[in-house]
Amino acid sequence: MVCVPYLHCILLIKTKKRIKMKKLLSLSALAVVIGILSSCNTGNKKETKLQNPVAAESKEKQIAPNEAKAKTMADLQDAFKGETTASAKYAAYSKKAEQEGNHNIALLFAAASKAEKVHANNHKSVIVELGGAVPNITPEFTVKTTGENLQDAIEGESYEVTTMYPDFLQDAANSKTQLAQISFNYAFEVEKKHQTMYRNALLALNNNTVNELPNVYYICPTCGNTYDQTPSERCGISMTGSEKFIKINSL
Repeated sequence: MVCVPYLHCILLIKTKKRIKMKKLLSLSALAVVIGILSSCNTGNKKETKLQNPVAAESKEKQIAPNEAKAKTMADLQDAFKGETTASAKYAAYSKKAEQEGNHNIALLFAAASKAEKVHANNHKSVIVELGGAVPNITPEFTVKTTGENLQDAIEGESYEVTTMYPDFLQDAANSKTQLAQISFNYAFEVEKKHQTMYRNALLALNNNTVNELPNVYYICPTCGNTYDQTPSERCGISMTGSEKFIKINSL
């Protein structure tokens, strides 16, 4: 038989052990919490340090407008050179097409040459208005057969429509240069029409149906918009009155 006082002592010892264990657990938990808080504070300090690059980036953005305007000016100069070359090249392609007996294709090249000249003059005017330097350029190109010349024209127009002018328009939007946006957009919209006209001409050449191609064109003097049929009262791009259009029906 176990003595009651003895049991009481045993229970008292166990109780004290449990209390001591709880204290140890509480201290351990507190240590963990302190560790977590310390980590958070360290993280906050790191985040504070990371704010400096953001501030530096903001300073870089402050000079971005000037860089954007410089990029737009470079785009205008490149576009001027490209359109000047295209105008001269298409004029030469027109002569070649006429020599090979493809009169209606010769008319198309002549009309496109006139339109590209309008684009070049528009770009030049914006360059001058913005205080830039108009590039000196001597167009360089090679005249081949009419079929090869048409293929070259298609590739050139495709590049302008899919890459060059979309990029230039974005640059002009970034720099908020409205005059450049207008000039680029005029050319962009017209080159899409030229691309289609050249494709139709190449198809007609391959199918021996060149005589079925349009034999008269109308050019808007404001944007270079090119019509292969009687236009409406106003240009669909610049809203210029059709009475001012340039008619191309002979070489």
